[in-house]
Amino acid sequence: MDDAADRRTRQFPRYEVNALVDLTGTEVLLYHKVQNISLGGLSLETPSIEEVGTIVDLVVNFPDLGEAPLAVQGEVVWANREPPTDMGIRWLDLDEQKRETLRRYLARVTGSRFG
Repeated sequence: MDDAADRRTRQFPRYEVNALVDLTGTEVLLYHKVQNISLGGLSLETPSIEEVGTIVDLVVNFPDLGEAPLAVQGEVVWANREPPTDMGIRWLDLDEQKRETLRRYLARVTGSRFG
């Protein structure tokens, strides 16, 4: 599927942002740059790739928001082991308070409202 078609079929649009994530899975990965993020999950470039299906603990830091980091569990839904090595993670326990923090952040960085 080409990239434009892939974007049209996504449930949640992805946004490139200034955010860092700490990930705890089979390894602990600190201060990795988020490639993109959405209300459905995030992707990050990292030399340490988890297996698809692995449950990970994430702490997402939004330096532009000035709020406490967002601690959330996720599941690895895709992994690319060829350079650039990266993986996609779907949120698992994004309760309403965490979702609202993420909405505020996305609204701030995109200049639009998220419902």
